[in-house]
Order: sequence, then structure tokens, then C-alpha cells
Amino acid sequence: MTIDWKQTAQDYKQAYLNDLKELISIKSVRDDDHQTKDYPLGEGPAKAMLKFLDFAERDGFTTKNLDNIVGYIEYGSGEKTMALQAHADVMPAGDGWETDPFEMVEKDGLVFGRGTSDDKGPALAAYYGLKMLKDHGFMPHTKIRLIIGTDEESDWTGMKHYFDVEPEPDFGFSPDAEFPLINGEKGNATYVTTFGHTNGSDYTLKQFESGLRPNMVPGNADALVETGDNEKFVDAFTRFLDENPVAGDVKATGDGIALHITGKAAHAMEPKNGVNAGTYMATFLNQFPFEGAAKNFIAFLAEDLHDDSRATKISADHVDDIMGEVTMNVGIMKFDMQNGGMVNTNFRYPKGTDDKQILGKLQKAAGKHDAGVNEISNMGTHYVDPSDPIVSTLMTVYREQTGDTTSKPEVVGGGTYARLMKRGVAFGALFPGTKDTMHQANEFQPIDDLLKAMAIYGQSIYELTVK
Repeated sequence: MTIDWKQTAQDYKQAYLNDLKELISIKSVRDDDHQTKDYPLGEGPAKAMLKFLDFAERDGFTTKNLDNIVGYIEYGSGEKTMALQAHADVMPAGDGWETDPFEMVEKDGLVFGRGTSDDKGPALAAYYGLKMLKDHGFMPHTKIRLIIGTDEESDWTGMKHYFDVEPEPDFGFSPDAEFPLINGEKGNATYVTTFGHTNGSDYTLKQFESGLRPNMVPGNADALVETGDNEKFVDAFTRFLDENPVAGDVKATGDGIALHITGKAAHAMEPKNGVNAGTYMATFLNQFPFEGAAKNFIAFLAEDLHDDSRATKISADHVDDIMGEVTMNVGIMKFDMQNGGMVNTNFRYPKGTDDKQILGKLQKAAGKHDAGVNEISNMGTHYVDPSDPIVSTLMTVYREQTGDTTSKPEVVGGGTYARLMKRGVAFGALFPGTKDTMHQANEFQPIDDLLKAMAIYGQSIYELTVK
């Protein structure tokens, strides 16, 4: 017996959309301010993961919840284990949405909502791909686990816990990126640069805030400034907005002049896709005679980091023939008169350089501004040879179902759970030519793309574990 993968995906369409709507409605953003013993990462991420397990139990699968931070759905048996690694947590919604980010909206063949593209939509497509096998009576000769993490957008707490308490899977893929297939991922290192809190008198930086996460280009920035010449300052800001690719507003308050800049949020794996509101704010402020740590904070952002996603100004740039360029994202920027300043930078780096070399370059640049730098996280590079059966099999299925015979495996700056397995790759669900809205306002995914991904996932699991 064989399956018409594409037709089966169409048969599942309404059930899939109903389930996705439930998932999108769960605000599964990590929430440390409301963590409890039962919900170590906040209630939302756990509830979204548990909803996946609820669907699986409804459909007759075996499930297991590991401490409300990771869970898995199991099917089949055998000496080897194939893993499908996905995540139920999402990025903060941010501003600029035209619909409620946590209410799925269908419009013009698209589904809008936080998580439709990253990663609830693709994860659920992978689940339905697995469901195809079960519903058609195929029993895999390999144990399959669809593992649902709850902290992919931050520290990978859940998936790391899984690997601490369960054996490492033998091979698998993560439906959390793009097609055709990603067999290499750059290293991923995050640093924090800290400044003092001293200030000047003629121009005083009372507050500066921009960014939500290290792996997100900041779409908004706010600053509160006391100046010696408000009219000159406001006129300069208005000109700055006219001359740069940002919007904003300015108003006088009882505490000073409040500035707001709107740029464009984007995923940190390619900062060029965004417009960093924070570094633009610093660039504007840098033309005025601030003093002390405030000046150092502003100058570091404006002179060393602004509009330089390849880190050439600090001499941390590097290019590898296979894995490409170093990229740098300035993700979080804060300053206040009590706590001083901090700048969070996230680097995606290829073979030929490493986190320690980048740290040295950052420290040298920050030292000119009387600042210190510490590394707060790092994951090394990951690469699976294109000749490995996990790569060749998935590529064959993709080509058969799409007719795309020219695309080849890729190396990207994004980091997925796949890198936790020696033979792990990222596989969909964003198709070539479809707009990437991950981590952005008005995130969406075409319904037809999600159904195509479902069919590809179903056949891929079949080829790797049944045939």
C-alpha cells in the first residue's frame, strides 16, 4: 500500500487548521517574571507544548511530558531513534501588527499569527506527517520521536533537558527553517558589553531602551534626554528622520525630551533584513556632546556597531567558502542613570573563526569606550556532509514533490535544534520564494505551503523509517 501524500495532506486541511488555531491562541512567550515550580519558563510555553501532546493523545500516540519544559510524541519501535525536533514557544509579538498576533486569521490563502511560520505551523505539519503513517497502518522499524521544546527562542532549556535525561537520537530533522534543506549552521555566540552610569550636564541621557531578544533586530527604540537647547535638539531629530530609513516622533515631557524611533524587526540570522532602531537612535544622539559613560555607550553603538552586520568596523569579519560570512546583530540596548549601560550582541560565525576570537575583537573595541565585555552563550558550528543518507533522502523527497531539481543543501546563520544531533539537519517549512516573516510583525505562512510541507514530511518519515 502506498499513500498519495499530497492528497492526504489536503484531506487533513481543516483538521490541521483547527489545531493550528488552538496553538496560535496560546501566548507561549517565555515569561521569567511569572515562573513557578510547575511552570519554570512561565505558563504559556508549557501550555503550548502540552497542547501538542493533547493532540497526539487524541490521535492515539504515546506521549511523555518532561517537567513541563519539553515533551515528546512517540511512534514505532526499533534499536535506532529518529527525532523530529520542533518548538512551541514564540518570540514576543512586538509592535506593528494589523491583527491580534495570538488569534489566527485566514486571509487570501495565508494564515497570520505569531508562530504560524516559527514554529507552530511547521511543527504541526510535521506532526500531521507522522499521523499519516499511523492512520494508514504503517509501523516504522525505527522509533520516531517528535520532540517539542519550549525555549528555542531563548536558552534551549527544554531541549537541553531532553538530551540530559534521554539518549541522543541517531538522526533526524528540525522543521524550523527553510527548504530545500539546511545541513550546516554557523556558530552562535552572544555577548554583553557593560558601561558605567556617569553623565554630562549640558546633555544628559536619562534613559535609552531598545530590543527584546538577542536573536531579533530591534524594531523600536526610546530615549529620554535633557538638553541645553531643546529647539535645536528637536529640529535635528526631525531632520534625522527625514534623512534616514526610520520613522519616529518626539515630545517634551516633565522629565526631558522623549524620542521614539521605529525601524524594522527581523530575525538575527540576517540583520540586513531589518532596520535596527536602537543603533539609529544612538547615531542620532552621537552628534551631541554627551559625556561620561553615556557618551561611551552612545559612541560604541554609533561608531563601532551601527549598520555593520558583517562586523568589519571591529575587525571581527570573516568569510568561509562553505559556511559564508560572520554576521552580527545588536539585539538589546539599555541605559539609565542608576544602572548604567548594556549592549547585547549576537554573532553567527562560520568555520575559520570562533567565539573567543570574536570576544577579543569586541573587547578591544569596547575598551576604547571604557566598557567591559563578557560572553554569555556559545554554540559551535554544525555541519552534516551532503552524502549522508539523512541529507540525500530528504533532498530526494523534496525534489520529487516540488519538481525543484536545482536547489542544493544550504548553510545558514540561523540556529535550530538540529545541531544538537550529530546527524541532524533543518528541513523546511519555508519554501524558496515565500516571504520570510519570522520574528516580524504580521508573521504569516501560506496555507498551501504548510500542506505541501506536511506531504513532504509524511513521505520523508516513511522513506527513513518504514521503506
